[in-house]
Amino acid sequence: MAPAGLLVLRVTVALLLTLHALHWLVGAFAGAALGPGGLTATTTYFSGAGVPAAFMFVLIAASLQLAGSVLLVAGWFTRIASITLIAVEIVRIWFDSARWGFFLNWALDPTRGHGMEHAVLLVAALACLALAGAGDWSVDGIRLRTDASRAAGLARIRDHA
Repeated sequence: MAPAGLLVLRVTVALLLTLHALHWLVGAFAGAALGPGGLTATTTYFSGAGVPAAFMFVLIAASLQLAGSVLLVAGWFTRIASITLIAVEIVRIWFDSARWGFFLNWALDPTRGHGMEHAVLLVAALACLALAGAGDWSVDGIRLRTDASRAAGLARIRDHA
């Protein structure tokens, strides 16, 4: 059942990151809880939080989240994608979430942002993928089986020669 569990984890994390990136880039799912979203509003928010080169940060972070999501769903370069996405989340925690404490803003108080609860869960899930890999039901799993088969075949040829 491990391949199924890793598949569920990969797809769920990818979905969350995709929705988050779309909110930052185009304002998808804008509302009272998330704010207006979009590149301009998100850049303004991070600029106010003291992020240097906020526009570049938002553009790069959201692009990495989208690209990483595609790689996670396919299970392709999963460890590299997971480590990269962990770095994005840590930077986001550092510049934004940590100043609001641990918990999300459940009261939807407009004077404060969300804590790092969501980001910590994402980091933990991404760390699981970085450590365990994508599993058998992935491009990485197929590549691993192919490489192992190729190596075993070459070993048999050497043994018989």
